[in-house]
Amino acid sequence: MRAALSILALVIVAAIVLSLVKKQATALKPPPAAGASAVRAALPQPQAVDQQVQQSVDDAARRAAEAASAATN
Repeated sequence: MRAALSILALVIVAAIVLSLVKKQATALKPPPAAGASAVRAALPQPQAVDQQVQQSVDDAARRAAEAASAATN
């Protein structure tokens, strides 16, 4: 009897979880008819991304050099 109730409880919990997953999955879908032009407009320009990456690398190199300099002093 105890095992049957445990299995029933697991089935109920699984049904609730699957229902919540379904609701979340439908909420994540982008609205249809957005078009490819809207997607392209939302994406950053490659040059801007390159510039941000280069700036991040330069900052990291500068910080590493400063840390190495501080460690040797």
